[in-house]
Amino acid sequence: MISNLVIVESPAKAKTIEKILGKDFHVKSSMGHIRDLSKNEISIDIEKNFTPRYTIPPEKKKVVNELKELVKKSEIVWLASDEDREGEAIAWHLAEVLKLTPENYRRIVFHEITKDAINEAIKNPRGIDQNLVNAQQARRVLDRLVGYELSPILWRKIKPALSAGRVQSVAVRLIVEREREIINFKSSSSFKVSGIFEFVDKKGEKYQIKAELNEKFPDKEKAVAFLTKCKQADFLVENVVKKPSRKSPSPPFTTSTLQQEASRKLGFSVAQTMAVAQRLYEEGKITYMRTDSVNLANTAINAAGDVIRKEYGENYVNTKNYKTKSKGAQEAHEAIRPTQLEKSTISGSATEKKLYELIWKRTIASQMSDAQLEKTTVTIAVSNTSEKFIAEGEILKFDGFLKVYFESTDEEQDETKTGLLPPIEKGINLIYNSVNAIERFTHYPPRYTEASLVKKLEELGIGRPSTYAPIISTIQQRGYVLKQDRPGIERKYLFLTLDNNNIKEEIKTEITGAEKNKLFPDNIGMIVNDFLIENFENILDYNFTASVEKEFDEIATGNMNWYEMIKKFYAPFHERVTQTLAKSSVSKGERKLGTDSETGKPVIVRMGRFGAIVQIGETESTEKPKYASLRKGQNIESITLEEALALFKLPRIIGKFEDKDLTVSIGRFGPYILHNGVFYSLNKNLDDPYTIDTDRAIEIIQEKRRRDQNKIIRVFDEDKEMMILNGRWGPYLKHKNDNFRLPKNTDPKSLTYQDCLTLINDAIARKKDKK
Repeated sequence: MISNLVIVESPAKAKTIEKILGKDFHVKSSMGHIRDLSKNEISIDIEKNFTPRYTIPPEKKKVVNELKELVKKSEIVWLASDEDREGEAIAWHLAEVLKLTPENYRRIVFHEITKDAINEAIKNPRGIDQNLVNAQQARRVLDRLVGYELSPILWRKIKPALSAGRVQSVAVRLIVEREREIINFKSSSSFKVSGIFEFVDKKGEKYQIKAELNEKFPDKEKAVAFLTKCKQADFLVENVVKKPSRKSPSPPFTTSTLQQEASRKLGFSVAQTMAVAQRLYEEGKITYMRTDSVNLANTAINAAGDVIRKEYGENYVNTKNYKTKSKGAQEAHEAIRPTQLEKSTISGSATEKKLYELIWKRTIASQMSDAQLEKTTVTIAVSNTSEKFIAEGEILKFDGFLKVYFESTDEEQDETKTGLLPPIEKGINLIYNSVNAIERFTHYPPRYTEASLVKKLEELGIGRPSTYAPIISTIQQRGYVLKQDRPGIERKYLFLTLDNNNIKEEIKTEITGAEKNKLFPDNIGMIVNDFLIENFENILDYNFTASVEKEFDEIATGNMNWYEMIKKFYAPFHERVTQTLAKSSVSKGERKLGTDSETGKPVIVRMGRFGAIVQIGETESTEKPKYASLRKGQNIESITLEEALALFKLPRIIGKFEDKDLTVSIGRFGPYILHNGVFYSLNKNLDDPYTIDTDRAIEIIQEKRRRDQNKIIRVFDEDKEMMILNGRWGPYLKHKNDNFRLPKNTDPKSLTYQDCLTLINDAIARKKDKK
């Protein structure tokens, strides 16, 4: 007989809790949700008050049977799934499937997996909160309805195997709209003027100060005119203003801010951050990681104060509790923090250590004193013009929380406005050392990173802490959005310098537009987005999606009936689905780019079966059109006629080697070189089939020959199709089209033809025995 059976979601969590509770408690994992919505029952009569039907997936039946047997032997069952809506729904499903009654089960929740927290939860059990369960059911049913009804429309109207989701589609819309902003952005230039000035103080010490003009010039002529004025001008320090300022620490982490900072500081993807945080939570090292609260427990605040006092001194302590601004904050009532603040580091993997230390620093810094700074602004007057040079500097008087932690941002830092200024006073005359006017260009809005997309979703009220990571992972897995690095392009700019009363003009170059780990919409993502906006605008409306989240919150607090909410949504939605199936046309994102000058045929870009393509000629024509796939980074909406025609330059002959043509082209498996009837693959990350030259092609061929030569260990005279080869995982035996493993510690060179036959016969016999 088992006195106490504790059921949790994951094996790792079960292992940690079992260590804490000891032998009086048997802890078992349910391996997550044990039931799923029945696919056949989702289109039930929404007009009636209904209970959705759930089924136990085949892979869960063994776990369920084991749990049923354990329940029979147990006096009390403790349902200890997580404290959010998802965890409450898991507990409810367990109670339903295992036929638990209020007499033989207890629901317990805890924010951290520590002895004190678990014992406190056991002392204060409760029942299952049906409101939280209903909020989770409403989300699952609504998302399933949208997915099941929209996806078949995409299959018929755009392309097979596509899918749509309520929140994911809105995230794709954000990325598509940002990409269109970038495509349509028109950059303009202006001239930014800065000067280096010199002065000598009363002691005869010589100093330099760098300052920036408070106005930009729209063109070269005005910039040159200003530099010309500077030749005869006097420069006077008109004013020196010193102002004290303070910088306050950021609140402790929520799910969203943790995902953003881990991306900026550690380079983690959103999914990686949540996976590592989950492990840290299940091992009892941090508090629950799905939360939008910045509140800390009083015990944590006191513990942080003790750590700061011991490590840094009393003047660094400024304990405080932060108030959660998020109106729809979920049921997790505390920010993400270490469970033992006295531990600044932990044992574990490298990623676990990095994330834990980030959480520790942020928590400790949130309870530290403000940093105290002094900001100095120097205004330099120019005698013969109204424009003024401004120099700004900042001195750190007391580091405070900056001793431990400084929050990163997505914005670029202006390095000219930080740092020390020389000891300078009002009324000092300056001499210019040099004055530069540099052409600068306006920049398109930044593309989203995973971190900045999470921030935007949170600002719009779309999604909740438990959904950010799945949203971003799903849109990438479906191929609607790509996370990529892209190289920049070279751009020329003017550099004007006034030096020794001479104005020099120089043309310089810079790389612009380089992107790292940015989110780009794929062509199919843009086409699906446009189709859904055209036919289901309300589903992709930002305010509508945010209002749905608020309704889930209302259900969670018992202020709204969940199936009434579903009913209100479903009736007009289903009617729209029916109309779209009947009336909407097939969408391929087709654009006519112009006419091919050689053939006079139209050039069209559109979506094909395997991706975006350019087509020369009409599909209905008796003469078969020519097709070419778009290159990586090319877009249906922005590709030009010239770029499209360039795609038909393949195959191209780039030279000769060993008196045979070197032909470059792109085939089913990617770009390749054809030489003397043999195909050689190009490195997709290094070699461009449109620009590769003869020398590089020969290098690839020779390298492949060397690998092939080293690949063959032995060929047998008795049978030329019997070979011993070097493979990726070591030597193996190949006969005709079949491969056979060699026994461990076998010297491949010593094998005879008869040995090989024996190995093959033994392998065939083993295979028959298995069948």
